Amino acid sequence: MFGNIGTGEILLILLFILIFFGAKKIPDLAQGLGKGIREFRKAAREVQEDVERETKKIEEPDKKS
Repeated sequence: MFGNIGTGEILLILLFILIFFGAKKIPDLAQGLGKGIREFRKAAREVQEDVERETKKIEEPDKKS
């Protein structure tokens, strides 16, 4: 995914973030990003469980025949 990005580019991006947002805002941004990722994973897990549950419901009548 980041195979083409070198150390210099990463440092430049981090410097830009530090200048643009400031040192006090970075922890808040990281916390918000972490919460967003957790919510996304939870929703994805719930969707996967729903799909598996419905698939089992469909497959059960087939096995009885």
